[in-house]
Amino acid sequence: MNKSISGFDKWGLEGFISDAIIERGWKEPTEIQIESIPHARKGRDIVGQARTGSGKTAAFGIPILEKCSPTGSIQAIVLCPTRELAVQVSDELSILQGKKGLNIQTVYGGTDIEKQAKNLRNGTDIVVGTPGRVIDMSKRGHLNLETISLFCLDEADRMLDMGFFPDVLWIFEKMVNRDQTLLFSATFPQEVLDAAEEFLDDPVHVMSEDLVVEVPEIDQYAIRIGRANKLWALGRILGTSGEESQILIFSNTKRMVDLIVERLAKFRFRSVGLHGDMPQGKREKILKSFRDGSEKIVVATDVAARGLDVDGITHVINYDLPDDTEVYVHRIGRTGRMGRKGESWSFATGGEVQLIDKICSTWGLTIPFVDAPSLPKGTDRDFVPKRDDWDEVSDPFGMVRVRMSMPSTVKTRREIVDWIISEARIPEIAIGEVEQDSESTIVEIHVEKVAYVIDIIKSRKFDGASLKPEIEGA
Repeated sequence: MNKSISGFDKWGLEGFISDAIIERGWKEPTEIQIESIPHARKGRDIVGQARTGSGKTAAFGIPILEKCSPTGSIQAIVLCPTRELAVQVSDELSILQGKKGLNIQTVYGGTDIEKQAKNLRNGTDIVVGTPGRVIDMSKRGHLNLETISLFCLDEADRMLDMGFFPDVLWIFEKMVNRDQTLLFSATFPQEVLDAAEEFLDDPVHVMSEDLVVEVPEIDQYAIRIGRANKLWALGRILGTSGEESQILIFSNTKRMVDLIVERLAKFRFRSVGLHGDMPQGKREKILKSFRDGSEKIVVATDVAARGLDVDGITHVINYDLPDDTEVYVHRIGRTGRMGRKGESWSFATGGEVQLIDKICSTWGLTIPFVDAPSLPKGTDRDFVPKRDDWDEVSDPFGMVRVRMSMPSTVKTRREIVDWIISEARIPEIAIGEVEQDSESTIVEIHVEKVAYVIDIIKSRKFDGASLKPEIEGA
């Protein structure tokens, strides 16, 4: 083909690759490709910041394909965090090489290792794989990492999130004859930056302008709630969401995903968990059942939910708020797709209210704090019982303010404190400040003693009067 394509043709790419780009109909390179490809073609190490969908596979793929020859010996390896991404990258490279004839093989867990080893022995030029299987192949002698000259690490932050980074470092250390290293990541946690500094040689740092995030137009709400009652609020949302709803619940840890699923089952809500510790086959089965609607509620970590594209999701619930405001936007973007109605709910403890403010100010959002949904008509019992949550109403010193119907004209502060100490038999250090006005008295009581003290005050009378204790701010 002799067609010229503005943008790509100025680089003078190898003919097979140039023809393949024309076949794909690409006209102009993306931002990350413009920034990365010229440097990578010169052999420079690259640290690239770009998300999925920014064209980053071609950004590292085109230079790799140009540098490799169809010799049947492994010259390059691309490391990916998941089987799905490895297959996707391999397919993309196969298309981009056109008729060059490179043998590109994928290696990943969950399939016959001997079959994959046989494929490698049949003459492989480029390997695309996941860390665990690459290490297995290396230890069994099927893959000699020491002879490979070109190494690419894709989605390094996901490797870290999924607990694969020790494996990545092991692979780095074994590839002693690397001539070039390409590292791509959407974000750069400190561990990733440390690895880049140690294993890369004077890298060029490039960034995609595609990091701009589009905020979905959905109804967003926040509930100020203590950790002890998050499940109660979740029960209210699930119980009022309707039978046709599909709900995605986000937690920050694998352990909490399992706990939420277990606790929801206790209260007769069926849900399934999704996180990186699950076997690949099980994760794929869960994703399929969520897409076809046979599973209605999925509880997931951010890592496991990447690539979870289900148009019918009606609710996204942030059981745990993410620390990164951009992660919040990606989470809520799972709902309200294809013009459908969607809503998001975020649970914020007292100390996390400022996180909601930060999200609003960063992305220009309005996220009102509201009460949990009311019980449906005809329902008189909560789906999940509400619990006393003293921690949520305590101050940074662990003191809870208890208001009592004792006007300042009746008893002095000292008399009230002495009576509480005497009746409840608690040390005086468990009692803080005392405030009085013409209608009531407020006593600060330490969070570890407050439930017991309230029960005592409720059961006793002070000079014949009931004090009617109430938690202030509850």
